[in-house]
Amino acid sequence: MFTRPAIAAMLFVIAAPHISAAQEYVGSGTCTDCHEEAAQAWEGSHHALAWTMPGPDTVIADFNGSSFSHDGMTARFSRDEDRYMVSVTEKDGSLREQPIHSVVGIAPLQQYLLETEGGRLQSFDVTWDAVKREWYHLYPDQDLPPDDGLHWTGPYKNWNARCAECHATGFQKNYDAATRTYASVEAEIGVGCEACHGPGSGHIEWATTQTAPAPENYGFSAFFDTAQAEIQQCAGCHSRRTAFGDGNPLPGTPFDDAYELALLRPGLYHADGQIQDEVYVTGSFLQSKMYAKGVSCGNCHEPHTAELKADGNAVCTQCHSPAGNPDFPSLRGAVYDDIEHHFHDPASEGASCTSCHMIERTYMGIDGRRDHSFRVPRPDLAAETGAPDACTDCHSDETPAWAAAEIASRFPNSAHRGPHFGQALAAGRADPVAARGELTSLALDKDQPGIARATALWLLEQSGTEATADAAEPLLADADPLVRAAAIGAQRSAPAQTRVLRLLNSLADPRKNVRIAAAKALLDAPIARLPGNRQAAMSTAMNEWRLSVAARLDFPETHLQLGGTALTLRNTDAARGAFREVVTLDPQNLDAWVMLVRITAATEGRSATNAILAEALTINPDADILHQMLQELRQ
Repeated sequence: MFTRPAIAAMLFVIAAPHISAAQEYVGSGTCTDCHEEAAQAWEGSHHALAWTMPGPDTVIADFNGSSFSHDGMTARFSRDEDRYMVSVTEKDGSLREQPIHSVVGIAPLQQYLLETEGGRLQSFDVTWDAVKREWYHLYPDQDLPPDDGLHWTGPYKNWNARCAECHATGFQKNYDAATRTYASVEAEIGVGCEACHGPGSGHIEWATTQTAPAPENYGFSAFFDTAQAEIQQCAGCHSRRTAFGDGNPLPGTPFDDAYELALLRPGLYHADGQIQDEVYVTGSFLQSKMYAKGVSCGNCHEPHTAELKADGNAVCTQCHSPAGNPDFPSLRGAVYDDIEHHFHDPASEGASCTSCHMIERTYMGIDGRRDHSFRVPRPDLAAETGAPDACTDCHSDETPAWAAAEIASRFPNSAHRGPHFGQALAAGRADPVAARGELTSLALDKDQPGIARATALWLLEQSGTEATADAAEPLLADADPLVRAAAIGAQRSAPAQTRVLRLLNSLADPRKNVRIAAAKALLDAPIARLPGNRQAAMSTAMNEWRLSVAARLDFPETHLQLGGTALTLRNTDAARGAFREVVTLDPQNLDAWVMLVRITAATEGRSATNAILAEALTINPDADILHQMLQELRQ
């Protein structure tokens, strides 16, 4: 018998350990003796320096009495014997002085972590520019008083929750929702050998005894014998995603068993899939023809130094040349690093392959990141998709129409000016109802990138009909787990009984992201009873979802989602509790305040509603939506 779970029950589950007792981390130092060359390449890399303890060899900023002021806040940096100190005078006049806990990164910027109450490590917003050798503020245009959720002490700047798992090895967050405290631990700070290869105790035991035959993967949990294995391991950190677990999954875990990848949604990506927000490469790379042809991260990047394998255009001409590359036999051999192809002075930036095929966007103020979709510039689609193009990125005094005409005249017979999935996604963003046909066609087109097809299904979820649900049904068995998971959402527009029957197989899908999507989609389903094996799959998938929620209870947005789920299940008390937790963690979250006001108005009357509004307006005095609700209440 399946019953709707109370939201409160989701909050008190114990996450299963992600490393078995037989697998233990031994530390990168243990690897050095036998793997000297790899260790030397790794030392000093951005991975090795992703998170370090403060000291003369790691701190590159000026801690000799320097200061930085911004928006009424002043930070002063100094040394106290062996400690690196920061004294912060906030805009409200409060003073806080404490030591630097640890150091993040090396170039082009270096950040510093401060430890606050409850085991929290917080990322300080005043950051060191390693190139200009000066302090700067990460968010110079934002007003961030100490009570703001985006202030450096707030939940969105919490290192334990937001960052540590990609800057550490063997990290476990260990958040206690009841006390709102952390007891985080890691095997090693920084991205060490075992962050990618897995715990080394089994390998050390075999290497020491030399028993034959060698254990599977030589005792490691991860083994990079295929392009997919390498890409998925890198993607665990180099992607915009939601984690299912409490910390680092065991290296070698398939990506879709550990994370839900962010789709090409507004605010993250432009409609044609170009990067917009900080999305960390993987979502871009999945769109590329290089990915479709089996190119992996290691074809361009040296994994231990984390540097490119060659300088400048040479990294591209490894393959894109008349000689080609025998590993990719379908690649046309031709001259690309030539003025006849790029039409720019060979000594100029315009002659760089990356300038045209990997648009750069700057994050964290000074950190340039390149779009890894390796796309051919399409200024001819700019008016239709609203997306930028590489040509006018540099030629900022010109228009996309000018750029499109230039490309058409120089490449009159190009095969790259046909339809693009961005046209359907742009239409779907503008009017998903009117674009149902285009979105359905994109979702069904197996020649298109899976992430684009999944995004089309996500848009259909918001606007679909029974007919679009019928059309999307075959995609529940698609080869791509990203598409299968998104196809589940498209079934929401099917009749309830039909939806249940279609999604039962998804509860036992080989990939966790699909199973969790199915569990969520069946929360409000009219199920009286299921056969034994189906019920077991339902229970397993539902528990996986609960565990994934429990791993993110320090995120205000998690409680916002829980509140919405509770309302779907008509559990008003659970919804109220979830939205109250949101505003406790993030007092500026207007969506949660609005829901609290509406729930209170529906259940407790005018007086209690007035009290909630007064509380919300005390914290958010300039919120128009709250003033509008107050006016409506007084009418």
